[in-house]
Amino acid sequence: MTSQSSTAVPALRPEGTIALIAPAGPATLDVEKAGQWMRARGHELRIFSGVYERDGYLAGSDDVRLRDLHAAFANPEIDAIFCLRGGYGTPRLLDSLDFDLLRANPKPFVGYSDITALHLAINRYAGFVTFHGPMLNADLLGDKQPPTEAALFSLLRGQLGAGGVLAHPVAYPLTTIEPGVACGRLLGGNLSMIAAVMGTPFEIDAEGIILFIEDVNEPIYRIDRLLTHLRLAGKLAQVAGVLVGDVAGVDNAALERLLKQTFEPLCIPVLSGWRSGHCDPNLTLPMGARVRLDAGEKQLVLEQDVVFKA
Repeated sequence: MTSQSSTAVPALRPEGTIALIAPAGPATLDVEKAGQWMRARGHELRIFSGVYERDGYLAGSDDVRLRDLHAAFANPEIDAIFCLRGGYGTPRLLDSLDFDLLRANPKPFVGYSDITALHLAINRYAGFVTFHGPMLNADLLGDKQPPTEAALFSLLRGQLGAGGVLAHPVAYPLTTIEPGVACGRLLGGNLSMIAAVMGTPFEIDAEGIILFIEDVNEPIYRIDRLLTHLRLAGKLAQVAGVLVGDVAGVDNAALERLLKQTFEPLCIPVLSGWRSGHCDPNLTLPMGARVRLDAGEKQLVLEQDVVFKA
């Protein structure tokens, strides 16, 4: 099974400007620290106004969060878009997204957790690569291990292209659940969010993909329930392979048993333990990009460029 790849986005230019938006939950931002961090890496940070707002468990109203997202994509002075944090809120924006605007202004878009809903929607309806990667507050300003930053910028700046192996730190061994090789679009993200948008126009297009999943603070029976939901919806039977990221708070042995029970009947390659998600380090993955997963060799290889240099 194969799947069509998403198109590459313009590379983050040296001295390019990075937008910060808050499409989900609120967080207190140390503005001076954030600006210094970006300038130290050669970039200017433009903070959109919704970052400073708070509406209960949301970072501003739906209108404010949607306005900032659209404005960041539409502004030609913005080279990449980072999210402040996850939490909750992005599903409320999906049916108001201007996909024509996004499609006309592709650029690197970075986030994870609740941001998964935007990754799925953008890949399905705007058709360009997005990045499941660190957010500013908890990850980049949170002093996570160096691979977090290195993996992010190597992809955004085009230092890793077609044929490149996505590096994984040897300090965190990977586990082959089911051996084998598969190629397809890498797509997915937070498992709870993937399940939450099932039955909507924004549900995951699983045909021939390499499914990536991660989660946090979900006991093993809930992970079982979420995977069973995807199985009963027919999604797992469509995927070509599975990459399992960090599943924080779950016993590894119990998780491996569940993964074996779930995926062994499907006879597809499954690799577990990838350090991406609610973990340290938090490695960036290109959503929508065509990749080659070799679960036996514990390797993930890009089969396309994810950014292009103008």
